Formats: sequence, C-alpha cells, structure tokens
Amino acid sequence: MSIEQIGYMISIWALPVLIAVTFHEAAHGYVAMKLGDMTAYRMGRVSFNPIKHIDPLGTLLLPGFLIAVGAPFVFGYAKPVPVDFSRLNHPKRDMVFVAAAGPATNIILATIAALLTNFVPYLPDAMEQWAHHNLQIAMVINVVLAIFNMIPLPPLDGGRVAVGLLPSKLGRPLAELEPYGFFILIAALFLLPPLGNTLGLNLDIVSDIIRTFTRIIMDILERLTGLF
Repeated sequence: MSIEQIGYMISIWALPVLIAVTFHEAAHGYVAMKLGDMTAYRMGRVSFNPIKHIDPLGTLLLPGFLIAVGAPFVFGYAKPVPVDFSRLNHPKRDMVFVAAAGPATNIILATIAALLTNFVPYLPDAMEQWAHHNLQIAMVINVVLAIFNMIPLPPLDGGRVAVGLLPSKLGRPLAELEPYGFFILIAALFLLPPLGNTLGLNLDIVSDIIRTFTRIIMDILERLTGLF
C-alpha cells in the first residue's frame, strides 16, 4: 500500500471512528448526569471533545492494526465513562438507560450518516468519493459498535442492560462476571476461531453474530433512508 493510499485510508476512517466513540461515551455520561450521577460530568467526560475519551491503544492502535491486516471486523474501545450506579436515582432501572445510551446514540449516528449519503451526489466531484466513503464507514462503524457493545456480557453495555433487566437471582451471577468479561470476549474473538479450524468446527460465533446483525440493521437503515 502506497503512502497516498495509507493517507487516504486514515482520512476516511479517522473522523467516523472518533465521532462514533466520542458520542457513545458522552451519551453514557450525559444520561448518568440526568439520572443523578454527576461523576462523569465532574471529570469532564460529558463532552464532545475526542481527547477526553480516546484510549491510545483501544481507539487508535488496535483498530488501525485490524484494518491493516484485513480483519473481518474492527474491534476497539475508548476510555470507559466513570459511572457510580449507586448515585443514580433508581440504580437498577437507571443502569439500563445509562448503558443503552451509548449503543442507541451509535444507531442514531448511523441513521444520520445514511440520510446524508443521499446528498453526496450534489457535492463537487473532487469531494464526492471521499464523502461517500466517510459516510459508508460511519454507518458500518456505528452499527458494529452498537451491536458489539450490546453483547450481554459485563462490562459491555449489553451486559449491564441484562443485569438491570434480569431478576436479581439471575442478574447477580452475570454481574459477577464483569472482572473477567473482556478476557472471555478476547478468547471468543481470537482464540476460539483458530481452535475451531483445527477441530473442523465453526467456533467463530461472536463474529458471526456481529456480521449477521450488522447486515440486518444496515439493510433496515438503507431501506428507511432511501438508499436501497
């Protein structure tokens, strides 16, 4: 890949990724603030400033590496927004709203990107391809980020939603997995698939789920916004 191609790739990926993770994290902090916990607000995390949310490894290096090696999907993370769930007005219920705010925001951003794609043909020729690629990547990044985060495994948003919705008898054991959640996820993403290949089995379950739901939601967005 030439320097020009690398530069172009960076230019069409950087803005969608930064917007996706920034709005995702700011949404968590904003909803927590509205529901009684000011922790994120006091730490300056209810902000659209990407610098407040970027994790150098998880937001920049890891996604960049996966893009460079042609991974089936891009995996990354930002600095988690600090939320003291005990300070929420109704901790068990409000935890669901705080956790769901990030993925919901990503779906809204994906919808906006899909709508804006309709206006790309009206741009000057020199900008048309670049804008089209930016918006297409914005759609995919936001949908994948929403789906990935809604996997029902703490500390992902979906895990916290599940803990908040389940009866305490079921929610408590799930919540206790939080310290091990990312290790379980990394194993499912990067260790099980090669093991499955060795055994002649398809153990790439997480990637398959993400790809399937991404296609479904992208199809819905394209139909709703007139792109299909």
